[in-house]
Amino acid sequence: MRQTSLFEGSITGREILAHDWTGSSLGPIDSWPPSLRSLLSVMLACPMPMFLAWGPDLLCFYNDAYRPVLGWRLQDSLGKPFAKVWESIWTDIEPLVASTLAGEGRVVTDMKLDLARDGKPEESWWTFTYSPAFDDKGQICGLLCVTGETTAKIVAERERDAADERLHLALSAGNSIGIWDWDVPNNRVVADARFANLYGVDPDKAAKGAAIEEYFSGIHPEDLERVQAEIDHAMESGDIFRSEYRLLRKDGREVWVSAQGRGIYDELGRCVRFPGASYDITERVLAVCELEAEKDEREFVIELAARQRVQSDPDEVIHLTAEALGQRLGVHRVGFYRLIGRGRMQHGTGWSDGTLPVLSGEQSVHAFGEFAQRVRQRGQPLIFSDSRHDHGESLHTYADEGVLAAICIPLLNSGDWAAGIFLHHASVRHWRPSEIALAKEIANSTWIAVERAEAMLRLRQHVDRQEAALAMAAGEIASQSDRREEAEKQLRQLQKMEAVGQLSGGVAHDFNNMLAVIIGALNLCQRRISRGEMEIGQYIDAALEGAGRAATLTQRLLAFSRQQPLNPETIDPNRLVAGLSDMFGRALGERIELETVLGAGLWRARVDVNQLESILLNLTVNARDAMPDGGKLTIETNNVYVDEEYARSASISPGQYVLICVSDTGTGMTPEVLDRAFDPFFTTKGVGKGTGLGLSQVFGFMRQSGGHVRVYSELGHGSTFKLYFPRYWGEEAIAERNKPKGGPVRGGRPEEVIFVVEDELRVRNFGVEALRDLGYTVVHAASGDEALKMMKNGQGAVLLFSDVVMPGLTGRQLADEAVKLIPDLRVVFTTGYTRNAVVHNGVLDPGTDFLPKPFTIEQLAAKIREVLDRKT
Repeated sequence: MRQTSLFEGSITGREILAHDWTGSSLGPIDSWPPSLRSLLSVMLACPMPMFLAWGPDLLCFYNDAYRPVLGWRLQDSLGKPFAKVWESIWTDIEPLVASTLAGEGRVVTDMKLDLARDGKPEESWWTFTYSPAFDDKGQICGLLCVTGETTAKIVAERERDAADERLHLALSAGNSIGIWDWDVPNNRVVADARFANLYGVDPDKAAKGAAIEEYFSGIHPEDLERVQAEIDHAMESGDIFRSEYRLLRKDGREVWVSAQGRGIYDELGRCVRFPGASYDITERVLAVCELEAEKDEREFVIELAARQRVQSDPDEVIHLTAEALGQRLGVHRVGFYRLIGRGRMQHGTGWSDGTLPVLSGEQSVHAFGEFAQRVRQRGQPLIFSDSRHDHGESLHTYADEGVLAAICIPLLNSGDWAAGIFLHHASVRHWRPSEIALAKEIANSTWIAVERAEAMLRLRQHVDRQEAALAMAAGEIASQSDRREEAEKQLRQLQKMEAVGQLSGGVAHDFNNMLAVIIGALNLCQRRISRGEMEIGQYIDAALEGAGRAATLTQRLLAFSRQQPLNPETIDPNRLVAGLSDMFGRALGERIELETVLGAGLWRARVDVNQLESILLNLTVNARDAMPDGGKLTIETNNVYVDEEYARSASISPGQYVLICVSDTGTGMTPEVLDRAFDPFFTTKGVGKGTGLGLSQVFGFMRQSGGHVRVYSELGHGSTFKLYFPRYWGEEAIAERNKPKGGPVRGGRPEEVIFVVEDELRVRNFGVEALRDLGYTVVHAASGDEALKMMKNGQGAVLLFSDVVMPGLTGRQLADEAVKLIPDLRVVFTTGYTRNAVVHNGVLDPGTDFLPKPFTIEQLAAKIREVLDRKT
């Protein structure tokens, strides 16, 4: 069956089909999702006023019953945004729309809205529900409204209140409306004809006076005791008597009255008279009861619809509806059936209070007679109060099955009988119009709910099949991902081995060159000395130069691997750059112009000053080599803020940084060279003119200092190196740089005892002999354990010169124990690789004195003298 055929059964449905949707956000009807088509089919078939706002623009749809609500807007509302259609009341309903689109259904009772349906302002009241509308993915895509006008009810209530007020004024003014006067001592009540007729007393007798009991006999037995108690209380307390109660007429009819009275008392405080008035309020009470019944019925319908919406099982929808409707109307059996084939029906889950059995399974459509089948076939409800007599004898089958009264509602699909709901009663029952109307309304809403639940069930089954297919695909993807990850892991291992091989080859190449110089020079020394020649100074200088180059290479390797111990100090970068300008100028020569641009208000940084001076000088020399024909070198400082995006790309923390830029106007770098600029042993200089570790040292130092380096270069225009140092927030004063004193370093005195601890024999012997040559008294040990034992046996010293990495006690552990034995002991550590004994996170522990290996006698002498001369 074509989906559009469901639209053709109503005026609005045909207008939807004829409307040009191509320019809207929904597109052509053929592309509309099943969820939208289903909701429209349900709405168009509903007899109650409904509208649907769908999609991101909340485009409007409505059914035929809703057309009068639109008034003059009808000609231009279809497919128009909801906010535009009801623009005049949008401020009133927008919060309700917003909460509904957030997933919260709303029920509004008797809301006053000026719809201006005729183009003029009007007072109208409405009761309606807003429910979220869901798309095929279960996401909220709009809202569905079921509404009804309650203006007549509100106006009736207002008119009733006005009538009550007029009556109250009439009573207060003394109008003779059912007046009585009770002579309490003589038990004699004199009343007018109106009062007498209300209470069923002969008017003539009432005019002469009758006992109070004759009037009380007209009060409903269920109210009599209460009314007597209220009168007794008023007579005792002096309060006004006010009460509403029922009178029971001889024909069984109930009449509601309102009565007011007040006692008159003698000088002793006894109630001697009790006059008052009473009037008929039956119409008002019945109107209130009817309104309350209608309100209760609306609440029942709304609550049931809400319960139906949350159910996903069609059988459960049928069962809860049958039970709720059966208990509401007090019938004996409620059921639902669906036509399943030619002449057959299938009963769903029904309900019974036990008087009649629940119908189940399959059954012929003729099971209850030909007459019943023909009526339902025409789509007409079958309603009867006594199957034994109604419609001749055509309903005797119902009577034979114990059903005497029933309401049978056929449900149509495109005008054809497709299903139905029935209410069966085992005794004669005269159905009220309100009961028949309720049964019809619930039948239609249940049919919609069942179709929706079945559609959702089919959708879930389809989704489950898709999820199963996706799970299989995900498993295959995961398997492929595991295989790819393993291959990438192997590739990374190969790349790592290749990098290690490249690094090892570079180190071996440079060290072989340096060792060749050292070994060659020492061999020449040996040959000259063996011949008695003492002119060997040039060879010793060559060997020392080779060893110095090897030491520099080692320090650069440590810097590249971020294992070089740093001794950070608080600095003013402007002062440091300005202080190095002369040295930079000498390194650049006369053909290159040097310019420094120092930023105002520059923040402080905390770095290893010696290392920073070294890398700035290294960058300066590189810039000089890139400008063989002269040029300009600019060193700039500035404060910068690194945002999160840049920080992620540079693997640093966002925040405030001090920037030092070194820019030249040299030859620049190609993109290929730029990509490898920081690779170890990569250089563009000629053979013997560079190790390829200078920029690697810069990169390692910046990372170890918590900063970042980035290079920008363009071939033929020059290069810029940007050094980012984290801003230092501490209160520590800026370190003062002491210029080295000229001349030889002062040695020691015999009373100054130096304790040397070194596990490597040749290194220990060199240190011992060097210190003795400098004038110190030296004791030594091959391990920390041996040294500690000697100290415990009384060996004193003014300074401990200890290796850091040793078997047993490390240098740090030895120093910690030694200062307990010798409180004023000074300590100097030395090592070629610290292993975090006196260095943590690449930074020397505070207060640590350190001399890195290898060192010269001059460096040893200067460090020992510096520590000994320092004030405690």
